[in-house]
Parts: sequence; C-alpha cells; structure tokens
Amino acid sequence: MVEGLITLPSTLSPKETADRLAAAVTSRGMTLIARVDHAAAAAKVGLDLRPTEVLIFGNPAAGTLLMQDIQTVGLDLPLKALVWQDDASSVWISYQDLGWLAKRYGLSVGKQQTIEKMASLMKTVAAEACG
Repeated sequence: MVEGLITLPSTLSPKETADRLAAAVTSRGMTLIARVDHAAAAAKVGLDLRPTEVLIFGNPAAGTLLMQDIQTVGLDLPLKALVWQDDASSVWISYQDLGWLAKRYGLSVGKQQTIEKMASLMKTVAAEACG
C-alpha cells in the first residue's frame, strides 16, 4: 500500500473500467480533461506495458476553493484516477485519498466540507466504474 493512495478492485476489463469511470465523472457534472493511455504510448516506442490509463477530471467550483486556501494544491488538481492491470490480470483503480491530500498541504479546517464532498464523489465514481 502506498500512503495517501486508495486502490479498489474492478470486476471489469481495463477499457470497460476506464470507460465507465469517464461516464460516471461526466454524468456528475465534472469535466473529463484527458485520458492518458500509458500502454499505447509505450507501444509507440517499442515497449510493453500492461493496460495503464490515467483519467484527469475535475470541477473548478471545488478545486478553486482549495487553491484559494493553498495555491500549491494545484499541483495535485485536477483530480486523477489510474486504471491499471497487474501481472495476475486483475484490474484496479487507484486515486489519491483527498483527506491525505488535505493534510499534505495543510488545508484549513474551513475547507473540510469541500474535501469531504470531493472524497465522497471520488468514492462514488470509482465504485461505479468498478462494476
């Protein structure tokens, strides 16, 4: 386990999981900014990598509130989730624990409600994507 990281198993393929995550994010009013397919990029340079895709998404109405408190939290925003397949062919979603992120940056207690809403939303979309 990596400190500050939440990892959930998926019952679906990597592509299905990533597609469902993208749909869950957009259905809740967040903007899907990018999908970064690391395995496809590796293949372009002749390297093998199991399915590994990062989805980058967010909502400026929430993220801006955090950056108004501590601007450097922008290094970890917008939100990201990694969909990946391990060497045993199990599929996973990993994302940052927003409570850990708040502690890392020393966000004020006044931002706790925003952090809790963001954490709840991440938990919901990740669970929905996992099947």
